[in-house]
Amino acid sequence: MGLFSKTSTRRGVIEVGWLIQDPKHSVIFFPPERVTHRTQNQPHAKSASRCPAILDVESRYFRVRCPYDIHLRFTRDKTGKPTLKNMLGDQSPIRRKQLSRIVHLMAEAEWRSPQHPILQITAPYVFLSDAPVMMSQLPPLMEYQPNPLPGVIMSGRLPIDVWPRPLNWAFEWHDTKKDLILRRGNPWYYVTCETDQPDCPIRMVEAELTDELTAYMEKIGDTVGYVSRTFSLFKMAERMRPKRLLVRKA
Repeated sequence: MGLFSKTSTRRGVIEVGWLIQDPKHSVIFFPPERVTHRTQNQPHAKSASRCPAILDVESRYFRVRCPYDIHLRFTRDKTGKPTLKNMLGDQSPIRRKQLSRIVHLMAEAEWRSPQHPILQITAPYVFLSDAPVMMSQLPPLMEYQPNPLPGVIMSGRLPIDVWPRPLNWAFEWHDTKKDLILRRGNPWYYVTCETDQPDCPIRMVEAELTDELTAYMEKIGDTVGYVSRTFSLFKMAERMRPKRLLVRKA
């Protein structure tokens, strides 16, 4: 996956693009932002806000904020089938029809543990690059959570130079006696990048959903419904990949 590195590195900076795949509702989604905890007016030379090791780590993580207000409870119906209850009811800012489209409780047979339900929330964020970049999706590990979630945000790692596709938010529910509450604007997840040039900084830019990119994403989309091990398709996708995917949005 090193065929495109020469076209993507500019003055020692590797560009990673982001976009919202569905432009109809793009106004509700927050742009990714670099993680930083720098405090103003810290004159001490040894302040933690000036530590180069801390600053370097923070510069390589990008925060994605939650676009929704959601309050769910895990239950089982009379037949024992797992189900979700919208605890906001008529007060929910998301209509029932839209909520059912974005929140999906995985089939019980697909859980990692029979005691821990897994749900996914659809998110139209797509990340891409013309350099060889492995992107990891992680919990917001550098954020204080006054009300911790009753489970684990599931992480993933993909080569976004050959596999640009929407990143769903996946959650494994460990304490099903507690509700899952998400607040719009709170840290939702992080993304971080690994490259073949570890000293190069990452620049996150908004990308254009070009016709070439759309056509390529259609070729690799929904493959999980047909193939169990999609990682085996990376080499084939690389051969089909257009020379350029990342076009900055004007």
